[in-house]
Amino acid sequence: MDKSLEKSLLVWLKSQKKACGWFVKLSVWCGMLSAIALIAQAYLIATLLDGVIVGNALQAFTEGANNTPIQSAVGASDYLPHFMALIGLMLLRALLAYGRERASFEAGKRLRQQIRGAVMDKLTRLGPAFIKGKPAGSWASIVLEQVEDLQDFYARYLPQMTLAGVIPLLILIAVFPINWAAGLILLLTAPLIPLFMILVGMGAADANRKNFNALARLSGHFMDRLKGLATLKLFNRGDAELKVIEKASEEFRSRTMSVLRMAFLSSAVLEFFAAVSIAVLAVYFGFSYLGHLDFGYYGTHAQLGPNTNEGLPFSLFVGLFILILAPEFYQPLRDMGTHYHAKAQAIGAAQALITLLEHPEPESSFSQDKLGQQTRLDKLTHLSVKDLEVFSTDGSRLLGPISFELKQGEHLALVGPSGAGKTSLLNALLGFLPYKGKLLIDGVELASLDLAHWRQQLAWLGQEPQLFHGTVRENVALANPEMTDDQIWQLLEQANIHEFVRSQPLGLATPIGEQSSTLSVGQAQRIALARALGQAAQVFILDEPTASLDSVSEQLVSRTLKAAMAGKMGIMVTHRVDQLDHMSSILVLDKGKIVQRGDFATLSTEAGLFQTMLHENTESVADIGLEPSMPDTHSDIALGTTEGAAQ
Repeated sequence: MDKSLEKSLLVWLKSQKKACGWFVKLSVWCGMLSAIALIAQAYLIATLLDGVIVGNALQAFTEGANNTPIQSAVGASDYLPHFMALIGLMLLRALLAYGRERASFEAGKRLRQQIRGAVMDKLTRLGPAFIKGKPAGSWASIVLEQVEDLQDFYARYLPQMTLAGVIPLLILIAVFPINWAAGLILLLTAPLIPLFMILVGMGAADANRKNFNALARLSGHFMDRLKGLATLKLFNRGDAELKVIEKASEEFRSRTMSVLRMAFLSSAVLEFFAAVSIAVLAVYFGFSYLGHLDFGYYGTHAQLGPNTNEGLPFSLFVGLFILILAPEFYQPLRDMGTHYHAKAQAIGAAQALITLLEHPEPESSFSQDKLGQQTRLDKLTHLSVKDLEVFSTDGSRLLGPISFELKQGEHLALVGPSGAGKTSLLNALLGFLPYKGKLLIDGVELASLDLAHWRQQLAWLGQEPQLFHGTVRENVALANPEMTDDQIWQLLEQANIHEFVRSQPLGLATPIGEQSSTLSVGQAQRIALARALGQAAQVFILDEPTASLDSVSEQLVSRTLKAAMAGKMGIMVTHRVDQLDHMSSILVLDKGKIVQRGDFATLSTEAGLFQTMLHENTESVADIGLEPSMPDTHSDIALGTTEGAAQ
């Protein structure tokens, strides 16, 4: 990874630290207090051992030389306060360790909540047109795995960066006054650990980034193939796709092992140099006690510990105290090395997150940040489009220039081959795609409207009903959670799905699974229709609302839509040109341009694309005007008993 890019990603990561609140500082303070308690604990242990071992030996030697009975020089009661203090310090360090863990976790949790919220808000503003540009598995990787991989950076790495500088300094302050040679050894060997940590971990961020890319590809590919498993089997493509998934899995395994190899290598190197440094210190004290080294101490022996021994350059207390602290001196540096892969992991995740969060939004969404320029329209009577061009999120032109007008009570149909730009126009009206030209609602430019308020005036129904995991009540009342049960039942009745819901044991509390797994397509579409009707909308935007439905469900949905749209503006995209005899006007699109316009009677007799599409629907055209008037009992039977079979 380019160093300048890595540096900018690290700056962005640190700038998000404010989301953690004061918990990062609390984690650091717990670590510092624990280090101070550790120094006091080492002092007590060294004092106890020095007193018990050296003190008793000196007393026994003195009494033996005087031909008096040998007896214990130090009683247990003499060191009882030391034991009590030692137990208290152990408990204190345990509490501080617990507090540090809790504070660290809370810091990471708050950060993840904010980043995940920012990602979801960004995806909401970018809209479905942008989201469909990547497989669902790729978005799942960003929203879940990559946000989760920020946890250790804030919970572990950032606090450890501070502690790695503070704790060794505290230990040096305790060591240097009693032995400058030992302090010098610690000071000179300490830089070896971060130096080799940096050398070993230089490629870790790049390895993590490649690992995230491999995971996103695997997740997206696997989820898409899983959803289309029936189609793959139907066309005998199961074995071929199995090989593709195997290849993607192998790539992800290889990337993962590369990251783990770096993490393990880093830990091994840090442990090695820490062990060597402690060994050097132990050798120094060993040769000093043997009398081969005579430097590093200050003043007289009496100043070096509670129990001194003539003939030794310094007491056992000094050696024990420093050797107990030596591993703890290197431990913060080793911990920083252990958590260094968290930094590399976070940098790899940050690249994809920043790319998403800084992605330019549709022009019509920009006005949300300009509170002074937002306009709200409570009554919608006229829609005017002039020289409108619609663009994709990457700047490619999808539609236009086109012009048309729509007044209250009029219904407009958009027809044409796939890729003609029909759905792009709907996405522009919803504020999900950028556009140029004029898109006026009652004379006000769409880009100047309060987008959230504008969407509240719309009822949208697509060919793929999007129901959420929850109950029927929650899905129907999505736009208005305060809706009463009576109002919900009325909407379900309008959508001709009330009998099915009443037949369920839980009624409105009937659960709906992920991806509407507990419902047929027709049932899901009619629940989505009930939700749209509950919007109390002034404009209906319909994208193939009867696609994938059986004939019974199609007639029920079409009939309800006709009644709901009466007196209101409506725009519908459809390939079923035989159902357009009730539309006020029809726009025929091809390659992003309007090639024909008029009502059904005019276009059906005019040579052109519309007539060609009509001929392809000859069988359906024969049924125009002959749709049977289904009695309510027939509808109820269809809804209550045959819905699942029809799908």
